[in-house]
Amino acid sequence: MTKLTNKELLKELPALFNINLNSDKSGNNIFIKLKNIFEFDYGYIYYLNPDTVQLKYSNINKELIDKTYKISKKDIKFLYSDKNCILNEQSSIIKSLNFIGGKSYILSKLAVGETVFGFIILGSKKPDFYAEQELSVLETCSSILSYVIKDLELSNVFKIQLKALKDGLIEKNNAYKIIKEQNEKILEADKVKTEFLANVSHELRTPLNAILGFSEILSEELYGELNSKQKEYISDIRVSGLHLLGMINEILDISKIEAHAVKLVRSEFNIMKALREVATILKPLATKKGIRIIIDCENDFKVNADYQKIQQILYNLVNNAIKFSPENDEIELCAIKRKDKFILKVHDNGIGIDPKYHGKIFAKFVQLDSAYTKKESSTGLGLTITKELTELHDGKISIVSKVNNGSTFIIEIPQ
Repeated sequence: MTKLTNKELLKELPALFNINLNSDKSGNNIFIKLKNIFEFDYGYIYYLNPDTVQLKYSNINKELIDKTYKISKKDIKFLYSDKNCILNEQSSIIKSLNFIGGKSYILSKLAVGETVFGFIILGSKKPDFYAEQELSVLETCSSILSYVIKDLELSNVFKIQLKALKDGLIEKNNAYKIIKEQNEKILEADKVKTEFLANVSHELRTPLNAILGFSEILSEELYGELNSKQKEYISDIRVSGLHLLGMINEILDISKIEAHAVKLVRSEFNIMKALREVATILKPLATKKGIRIIIDCENDFKVNADYQKIQQILYNLVNNAIKFSPENDEIELCAIKRKDKFILKVHDNGIGIDPKYHGKIFAKFVQLDSAYTKKESSTGLGLTITKELTELHDGKISIVSKVNNGSTFIIEIPQ
């Protein structure tokens, strides 16, 4: 049960943004803060995989952290949805996670934007202990914790990138001592780049997480109804914040690729699952422009590739298609199976690209100069990252496009 009045709760929520997980592998700091809000005996945070869940943080049984649990397809489908719930000891999810001793549980999803990546469970030894009121409060807390946890992951990735950059510079200095002057220029350029990334990571992501978290709390109207104008402004804040977070992530991604810190984790999966998830994630942006995302595939089929990177390739291409398509239009996604490869196509009816620029658009920071593209803010890194991730699969990317006649991006991945 919650221990606080609404007024007291509002004072406790900001403390969740200040949780430090860098030296706290069990997530104990999370559950200490939550103890100020809820009464519970068991606290767990899990990450979602396609067919399993992985225990990430817990206030008990810390030896089980990182253990994975097989979950039924029905429960996995529910866990990937945006629904939260109250459970008891007989619930199939609770049985799959081998919980012992608890009688009553509340479960809330962890998500960034439209993408669910995990969930938090609080449990009590008392039966029928939790009600809808506690579930609503936990939903607010999990919204904040989602951004705190993802911020930690990005910070860890950033540290790996910096180390890889530093190691690369040392090797470069040893190999090219005879061209000291050129090396000094390279070092200076890398120093500027490193400082820029550090500023982006620290100065932008930390306050941005607070903006996104509180805008989500306000949009849920937990502490009072909003008028239509207020809802519109809060929606604009969230969309702009998510767009800025995407730009920051692109900069970090290209740095990681350049540092050769990106590795493939291949698995076998159905290609339609990747297409549908990307379409679902980007549906709010498409809907805002009245654009329909159509998946045009004759048959589903299995592929062997890195699921997350295939998703990112599709996300970048569809996101671009939405940006540069006219309102009330359509975007088509297609997957084709061949004997020795599979092909992904993303087609739009947008502004198109002059053939003379086809060889340039995959270079870093390239943004074609036109009145339309100036309306869309971008880092100019999306297609660069897409090309690098495709080539990491030993694949290739090509484009068929003419000015004012739409574009079709084609990805070919060998099998």
